[in-house]
Amino acid sequence: MSDTLSVHFLAQDEQSAASVMTRLTNFISVAKQSLDFALYDMRLSQPLKDSLSAALHERAAAGVQIRFCYDGDKPLHPDLAHGQDPAPPGTGEFVQSLGYPWRRIAGMKLMHDKFIVRDRQAVWTGSMNLTDDAFTIMENNVLEIESPALAESYQQDFEELWQKENFENTGDITTSPVSLVFAEEPATAQVLFSPGKGLAIDAEIAHRVHAAQRRVRICSLLINSGTLIGALGDLLRAGRVAVDGIYDRTQMEDVYRQWEMVPSNRWKIPALHDLIARAGLVGKNSTPYSPTGRHDFMHNKILVIDDTVITGSYNFSRSAQANAENILFLESKALAESYSSYIDHLRAKYKTSTKV
Repeated sequence: MSDTLSVHFLAQDEQSAASVMTRLTNFISVAKQSLDFALYDMRLSQPLKDSLSAALHERAAAGVQIRFCYDGDKPLHPDLAHGQDPAPPGTGEFVQSLGYPWRRIAGMKLMHDKFIVRDRQAVWTGSMNLTDDAFTIMENNVLEIESPALAESYQQDFEELWQKENFENTGDITTSPVSLVFAEEPATAQVLFSPGKGLAIDAEIAHRVHAAQRRVRICSLLINSGTLIGALGDLLRAGRVAVDGIYDRTQMEDVYRQWEMVPSNRWKIPALHDLIARAGLVGKNSTPYSPTGRHDFMHNKILVIDDTVITGSYNFSRSAQANAENILFLESKALAESYSSYIDHLRAKYKTSTKV
């Protein structure tokens, strides 16, 4: 039987929390040996928690080993001046309440992963955290991949986190493309992890943008990698490749304010404004971030470059290089068309909000 890939797209108010939980519990329910969770944000309302708990309890009773790694809850007032990022409160309390072995993963930046490894055979990954808002009012994509070879790479990253209880000096894992099937057509997938491969990820993304022949489509919460901004700007000035997409305008406004405070980053502000105008990027107006407020972000981290899809937990940012992250490079014409159709849908949904 061929190794396979499936994808599920989420958009604000277009799916129920129960339907997303059903997809997740279906993934969990076929585990026979192990379920390893690496999660940044996990805080579910009681009905969703009850559904998840029942699925986990049933598998644990069948002898499945269940473990959780989660981002170490940051202080209420993180040391932003020295690079410490905030994290939503409550994940540790939630994970510990489930009653399975857990490790609090420390580090100055974020343990920002969102993946589950099942039986060293399959992976659940993508941009989605396990929260009510992520299930219902954010834009996210979820991939389910049946591949022992790919799962082994995720397992290796999980074991590093588990053993070290700190994500710094993890993720320096050498990987190769693996063969998959999507929509009955051949595909390949390669995963990379940061912080170990953070610089390599940034360079690889820029290389692929520069090498684009037909299209570059972005669908991203943030666009704040200087390398990516420069590569996209070069592409637009050359005028030979179509560039378009969607981003979260509200969350980028916070980034602009941060850039203003750092002289070496100020060049990015006019550069990104120019990029948004030239490419006609659509901006979603979301709720300004607060740890406990409404989280309705355009939360995807997607690039479609010709027939390649790049996605995962990795925001296109400098911070992502130093976080614990995972990112997939997926080669498939059919998959790229599926993601492209999703981007078309989101652009149409939010097209009335196009100002910089």
